Amino acid sequence: QLQLVESGGGLVQPGGSLRLSCAASGFTLEDKAIGWFRQAPGKEREGGICISNIDGSTHYTDSVKGRFTISRDNAKNTVYLQMNSLKPEDTAVYYCAAAVGLYYSDYVCSRTYYGLDYWGKGTLVTVSS
Repeated sequence: QLQLVESGGGLVQPGGSLRLSCAASGFTLEDKAIGWFRQAPGKEREGGICISNIDGSTHYTDSVKGRFTISRDNAKNTVYLQMNSLKPEDTAVYYCAAAVGLYYSDYVCSRTYYGLDYWGKGTLVTVSS
């Protein structure tokens, strides 16, 4: 079965950190363009951080620059999202997605609802004191 599964969400205090994981089964993530997206309550989904599979460049949305980092562990077929200095406005369901074709990172982040081949079901991150 081809799927992405996110994990690592939960409740964290403002200023805290979390690391989300996105594990793939049935296909390899190594050659895919990858994106982490989020959807806050009552808001549209937005692309947070994305990696190109053309040049390896990374696109960050302004709200997470300097605080969030994306990384891969190809041996584990997993992508991570390290989130530091969390704020209440980071509260959202976080999704990972992967694309089979060759894409630059800003294009991947723009595909918030369609255009990517695989989506996880999401993991909830709540930032609150």
